[in-house]
Amino acid sequence: MRKSLFLGLALSSALAFGGIAMAAPQGGFGGPHDGWHHGHGAHGMFALNKLDLTDAQKTSIKQIVKNSFAATKDQRKALFQQRKAFESLTPDQAGYQAAADSLAQAEANAAKARVEQQASVRAQIYAVLTSSQKMQLASIKAKREQRMQEWKQFRAEHANDASPGSGQ
Repeated sequence: MRKSLFLGLALSSALAFGGIAMAAPQGGFGGPHDGWHHGHGAHGMFALNKLDLTDAQKTSIKQIVKNSFAATKDQRKALFQQRKAFESLTPDQAGYQAAADSLAQAEANAAKARVEQQASVRAQIYAVLTSSQKMQLASIKAKREQRMQEWKQFRAEHANDASPGSGQ
């Protein structure tokens, strides 16, 4: 029970701060340390660096992401402090269960707010793109989905190849 609680808290913390860290603008657009090449970049806009964005578009998108990050800073900080306070309690202390319930509600609210914020950021970024860039983005996304499906099919077909009795 304690191990699964710790694992759950660790995973939720990683999810809460992982997407934010990847979306934070840190330098040039498309460079090695700007956050756009890791995972999904700006809230799922994983292919922005393939769209030949103008300097004005890059600036606008960076500003959108920066504003989003700044707008949620206090929420992230409060949630972090609440997690830290909960982790400092032991299960036999008075108020432990109430703190767990409060943290669970705060995590749920944060997840909801995060999804809504990501949707807002994606919509704002999408509005910056030209019609041809939107079509190109849709094409990139479709190709990516096709590759994912092919990979899943490949893995399903070859799942038994790695079984213990197959001589590998």
